[in-house]
This record gives sequence, C-alpha cells and structure tokens, in this order.
Amino acid sequence: MSHGNSSSPTAIRFLFENSVFLIVGAVLALIWANVDSASHKAFFETDLLQLVTGANHEEEAHSDESHTHESGNSSKTASGSTSDAEHGEAEHGDGHSGTHGFSLYFIINDLLMALFFAIAGKEVWESLLPGGALSNPRKAATPLLATLGGIIGPAGLYLLGALAFNEWAELGRGWAIPCATDIAFSYLIARIIFGHGHPAIAFLLLLAIADDAAGLIILAIFYPTGDLQLTWLIATVTAVTIGFVFRRMKIQSFWWYLLIPGSLSWLSFYMAGIHPALGLVPIIPTLPHAHTDLGIFAIKELDRHDPLNEFEHFFKCPVEIILGLFGLCNAAVTFSSVGTGTWLVLAGLFVGKPLGIGLLTLFAEKVLGLQIPEGMGYKHIITLGCIAGIGFTVALFVSVAAFPDGGEVLDSVKMGALLSFGAAILSIVVAKLLGIKPIHPDAATTESA
Repeated sequence: MSHGNSSSPTAIRFLFENSVFLIVGAVLALIWANVDSASHKAFFETDLLQLVTGANHEEEAHSDESHTHESGNSSKTASGSTSDAEHGEAEHGDGHSGTHGFSLYFIINDLLMALFFAIAGKEVWESLLPGGALSNPRKAATPLLATLGGIIGPAGLYLLGALAFNEWAELGRGWAIPCATDIAFSYLIARIIFGHGHPAIAFLLLLAIADDAAGLIILAIFYPTGDLQLTWLIATVTAVTIGFVFRRMKIQSFWWYLLIPGSLSWLSFYMAGIHPALGLVPIIPTLPHAHTDLGIFAIKELDRHDPLNEFEHFFKCPVEIILGLFGLCNAAVTFSSVGTGTWLVLAGLFVGKPLGIGLLTLFAEKVLGLQIPEGMGYKHIITLGCIAGIGFTVALFVSVAAFPDGGEVLDSVKMGALLSFGAAILSIVVAKLLGIKPIHPDAATTESA
C-alpha cells in the first residue's frame, strides 16, 4: 500500500496521510449530536427516494412492522438475528432496521465504504505475495499468534464484563468491537514512539494487516445485515470468474473490474445478507498486479502502475474524504451516552489488547520455540499492544454492524470506539515508563531489549 503522493504539497500530504478528515468528521459529528441530534438523524437517515418521488416508504415499513407484530413473529432469536417474518424488512436495509431506505447513511456506510474495505483487502492480498508480511510463515508465525491474542483478549474481556454486569443480552453482540485495530492511526503513533525503521513497526503492521483480514471475516460471518440468502453467493463466484476472464484478456483498466464484476459482487453481498461494504473485496485478487509486495505504506509503490496499484492510487485520497463522511455520519453520539458498553469496549482495547498480544507472544516464544524479531523485547511487545488498542475507524464500523437497531446501546459502544483514540496517549505513557525512545533506522538493531 502506497502512502500518499510524494509530489503533493506537504500540507496536503499531511491531511491525507494522517486521517485528518476522519478526525474532523468525528469531532463535527460529536458537536452536532450534542447541539441538535434530531437534525443530524434527519439529515443522514431521510430516504432520498422518498424526497424525490413523494412515496412514503417509512409508513409502508411501519405498516409491515405492525403486521409482523400482529402475527406474533416479530421476536428475535437469542443470537440477535431477525426472524423470518422480519426478513422482508431487514434483509436489504442500511443497517438500521431497514426503515431508512436510500439515505445518506446507506450511501456512505454501504456503498462508499466498500472502497475503504477494498483497499484494506488489497493490503491483505498483497501481504500474501512474495516479499509480503504474510508470505513467509516462519517470520509471520509470531505476529500471527500475537494477532490471535489481540482478538481473544479483547473479545474475552468484553464478554466477561457483559456477564459480570448482567448485560449479556443487551451487549453480547458487540464482542468484536474491541478486536479492531486502526492501521493508519496505529502506524502514526508507532512511528512517533519507536522512530523510523524499528522492527516493532514492521511487527505492528503485520499484526494490523492480519487483524484486518480477521475483521473482514468476522464482519461477513457474524454480522449479516439480515437472514443469509447464500444462493446469492453464486453471483459472487460469477463476479470473480468474470474478473479472472478480464485478466486473461489482459484488460488493464481497473474500471472494467470495478464496474462489472465489482458491481455484481457488491450486489450479491447486498442480496445475500452479508454486509455490502465488503462487496468489492472478492474481486481484488482478480485485478492484474505485481508479483511481489514492497510493504505497506511503501513510497516505491507509487512507481507501480499495474491495475491493482492504479486502483489504490486513484481512490486513496477519495477514500480519506469518504472516511471523513463516515465519521460525520456515524460518530454523532451525545456525551451522556457513556455507559457499560463504553467501558467494556475500552477495557477490551486498553487492557485486553496488550494482555492478549503479550501472552500469545510469550506462548509463541516459550512454548512453541518461535522467535520475536531481533532488536525487540517484551517492553516493545507490550507497547505495540497498547498502540493496537486504537480501534477507532473499524471499531466504529463494527459498532454499527453489531447493533443495527440503534438506540442507547449502540451509542454507548460507539463512544467506546471513539474514545479508543486515548490508546495513543496510553501508548506514549507506557513507552516513557518502559524507557523506549525513538531511534533512527541505523540504530534499530542496536537498541537493547
């Protein structure tokens, strides 16, 4: 994954390389929600088709809902999925119980965010290529186990907390929220703490990439948008097949892959009940690409012009603006929303992440005989575990997917996702206490463990 455009002015590069749009969007959303939350809800959740056509889709949805209640089939299963009677309402909704139709919320979260997850999918796919972070099983084994710890630790702590507070039924579905790691923000903080070239940064990036892959799988399996209609996945297979046919035909414009197999794949996810924001991920491997990986955030990738890299080069900056819209749309919670869900998410990210990463790394070294990279010690492992606690973007997205009906529970876990940026401060404090100082690349291998 390339990081920005080296020919852009410094100020513009800073905006696009440090997720400034997302931060600004989230801050504006918080202000908006605490000044006039009703207008924010109306702005993003109004059915745009209803405004244009005058048809009252919302009344129809409420009518269907009333009919469902009368028939006695409106209850949800214990796992939180909708019943068959509700399926017609929820199956193709925008993640908010299906009553908002073609709203700005739907356009941002389900359509535009598909480009964000496509770029995340590109990172994961390239990491499997020769030279990529996940291409060498021996080198990747310890960080992959650390990633597993970074999932089990937060999820386990969150679920234990939900049980302890007797709020399993209300909060249990949010277990995956603290499993997320925001690559962009964690990379930024890691550079501040460790300096450029430190092996801990490569370890963290590999962990974050694997976490991305796990997050995509978790979203697809555990957070469907309605009852699964797996027969629609035949269309996904068809889309992937078309992509490979295009590649055999040596079609070099990424637009062909995006508009034809990409659109078909997105539609198949939407109809299948899998979150459509993941809909472009299956076609990523079909785009013609370089046979090696230069590494995430590698500036030299800007010199590569294969269709896969051209796709990222074209959409990298627009996706940053999309993330700003995502923050503006989804981060609108009132400060009074702090509740049990907030503390469970923060406990998972601030405590569960470093604990899980540290313990599984220790298990990998002491029990399995694997090695941690030269120049790293457990003070670095614990610190990068704290850095990985910055969930923010993905944690916010999973919050919305986990609690699609909204309400106080969603707002409380959203607040936890937003406050997870506090892990940056925690990481800097921990690094200071452990005596970690930023180093120059040529000194990366000389710092004592």
